[in-house]
Amino acid sequence: MISTAIRVARVGSPAELAAAALMILGFPALMLAALVPSVPAFAAAAAVTYLADHYLHRKGSYLVNRLSKVRAGLSIRFLIRQLLLILLLARLGFADDLIYYGAIACFIAFYGLQAPHGALVTLIRNRRRMPVATRNIDLASRIRIPDAPPRRLLHRSAEKMLHLDLAAVVGILVSAALGSAGFGFLGIGLTVGLGTGYVLALVPYVRGRKVPPNAETVLGAVDDWLREYRPETVLYFSGSKDSAYQVNMWLETMEQLDSKPLIILRERVILNNLAPTTVPVICVPGGVHLMNLDLTNVRVALYAANVGKNIHLLRVPTMKHVFIGHGDSDKLASVNPYSKVYDEVWTAGRAGRDRYAIADVGVRDDDIVEVGRPQLAPIQGWNGVPEGRIPTVLYAPTWEGWDGNPGNTSIVLAGENIVKKLVKADPPVRVLYKPHPFTGTVSKEAGAAHRRITALVEQAATERATDSRFQADSAAQTAAKTELARIEARLAELSGKAKGKGGKGNGSGDEAEATRDGLVDLARHEEVARLRAEWNTAYWRSFGGHEHRVITGAQPRLYDCFNVSDAMVSDISSVVSDFIASGKPYAVTDSAELGVEEFKRQNTAVRAATILSNSAAELGELLDAVRDPAGDPLAEDRGDLKRYLLGPDEPTSIEQFNTAVANLATKADRRNVGQESRAAAGAAEAELAAVPAPRVASAEDDVTA
Repeated sequence: MISTAIRVARVGSPAELAAAALMILGFPALMLAALVPSVPAFAAAAAVTYLADHYLHRKGSYLVNRLSKVRAGLSIRFLIRQLLLILLLARLGFADDLIYYGAIACFIAFYGLQAPHGALVTLIRNRRRMPVATRNIDLASRIRIPDAPPRRLLHRSAEKMLHLDLAAVVGILVSAALGSAGFGFLGIGLTVGLGTGYVLALVPYVRGRKVPPNAETVLGAVDDWLREYRPETVLYFSGSKDSAYQVNMWLETMEQLDSKPLIILRERVILNNLAPTTVPVICVPGGVHLMNLDLTNVRVALYAANVGKNIHLLRVPTMKHVFIGHGDSDKLASVNPYSKVYDEVWTAGRAGRDRYAIADVGVRDDDIVEVGRPQLAPIQGWNGVPEGRIPTVLYAPTWEGWDGNPGNTSIVLAGENIVKKLVKADPPVRVLYKPHPFTGTVSKEAGAAHRRITALVEQAATERATDSRFQADSAAQTAAKTELARIEARLAELSGKAKGKGGKGNGSGDEAEATRDGLVDLARHEEVARLRAEWNTAYWRSFGGHEHRVITGAQPRLYDCFNVSDAMVSDISSVVSDFIASGKPYAVTDSAELGVEEFKRQNTAVRAATILSNSAAELGELLDAVRDPAGDPLAEDRGDLKRYLLGPDEPTSIEQFNTAVANLATKADRRNVGQESRAAAGAAEAELAAVPAPRVASAEDDVTA
């Protein structure tokens, strides 16, 4: 019942639900206490509403944010409490006393301060929002970007301002209880004085040297940097906050380019969710600002997603445009007709080329280049399950998609069957369950299935912990957990240093300061990379090799799960294509019940897979292949399929990628030189046409002479 209420109220925990209930019930209690009248009851109800309101705001509760939609926003709640306090004074017989009129004047003046306070906060935030935000670009040497106001002034500023009425409310209640106006006027003075001081403290940040430069100056500084840096290859990305992984997967590849790289983002939320990188980053939310940037030196633009905002860069003819995508699978998204707007489409292997040919969506075969998948370099090969360890099977279903196709994901129709068979397998296996981060965002059924699967895995893990057959090395696990804590503490310290780097270290971390101080510290970057690798090793050692696990969040990464697994069960997605790089056995669920032959015909990546029905009855074939690699009938097929999907192992994928970039840059240069030659020839012809032709003597001229 409580869980249902939590879902309906859209709060995150029972504590949030309780706070919401107390706040909602507190206001009727205030009115009742004012009518009775009772000062102690009013004080108790007021305290409850203050504390509950503050707690919900601190938690960022969805419920309290939605109250403004039903005319019960933050300001209204404070105003109602103050009006009820006036009612209490009237009911207690203070209507003719000075404290009564003082309270009314105080709250009118207090609300009079809300307008300038809100205007100043909005103005400061707007002026400190950069037209172009950057990382790893030195703008501080070109323009002056002042420190942000202290965090205490701007963070949850409206709530802080309104809570200044607490002094007046407490003072007035004490005066009502004791019959002495002194405490009330003391509280009134504090409230009005603190409110006025808060407004005055904001004034310096809207004038003079504490205001960042205007958009024209910032854009000019960025253009100066671009002309000096001369970027040659751009990774362009636009998307929602949940799609940041699509650009993050290309960061390491961009760092390994032979040409000068640059990353262009279109949304601030993507910049905030961007993984650490040494590549210069420019976030340009405005289309006009992007089109005015000096990108004359860029020769190759790489696109990781097909989105509408791509048109703002696609319009530039001096560079060649390439769709590289964010995965290589047999989904329809991998053969989007939008892809024909690019000069080239890069695929991992021959399969991508054939996929476009079969789809016949207008992408020419000559425009497809096979470059491998540079991101797959961390995926390790496999020579069977090590002696003394039980096999590990990864269940990594994809999400439900937008169209409701039952073939998108196995999680709804087959997920529970798969997990039940795996946790009950004999001989036993370990199960790792890592769902797609979008799971349940569209389909309630998928979300419910995910929760049931999570419960199954956790229950199986609890049962296995009491099974005498599975012994854990407690000392090793304790040491690993200690190591994890050390690494996490150091990572938090490094993250804190990065965030507090700006100016006076006030930690406000706003966009202007992040742009000014966003230069990468190479030593810190390398240490973080090393620590993350150490964290991954310690994480897997921190629990038994037999322990079932639900893995969500960014860490450990999917490829880390690949490397500790001996087999995988998944759906049609790039996850399958990537896993094939390991050479390990895998299974794919035919959730749409197409039948084995038709399923393989439509989906290249499953041609070397064990095909599962929704009952998961075929899982035994996958487990047999894991336990006896020598008898695996699909081992040779997986090798052939790997080369078909991902290309050859030599040259390496990053070498192929760099070659493709260089070749396309040459094409761009050739095109630009040709355009310049044609323009020069046209200008020469126009100049000749403008010169008057020599006059030819006529017979009439001879007679005249």
